[in-house]
Amino acid sequence: MNKIIREIEKEQLKEKVDSFKVGDTVRVHGKIKEGNRERIQIFEGTVLKIQGGSNRKTFTVRKISNGVGVEKTWPIHSPNVEKVELVRAGKVRRAKLFYLRDRVGKKAKVKELMK
Repeated sequence: MNKIIREIEKEQLKEKVDSFKVGDTVRVHGKIKEGNRERIQIFEGTVLKIQGGSNRKTFTVRKISNGVGVEKTWPIHSPNVEKVELVRAGKVRRAKLFYLRDRVGKKAKVKELMK
């Protein structure tokens, strides 16, 4: 049974996955279906966490919209995620950035990684 599930999951994986990590600022191009039309909507924010493995791998992005924090979670291998564009690499020392939920303004920023 386990081999069958692994084979089905392997078929659902994307060939090319965009590389990013926790703390990075990304632009997610997600497909939105409105009636019979389909369009791409961009969601830009900071990656709070990446979890799971194989085709169940998901990532959560947080942005501030009109003074309110908005978080969205997407599966990496979903057909509804067109692409994930890296805007800025962040320098963090944690795997999950839940502490950003309590911060407002300049304190909610993540330092940029200089190379």
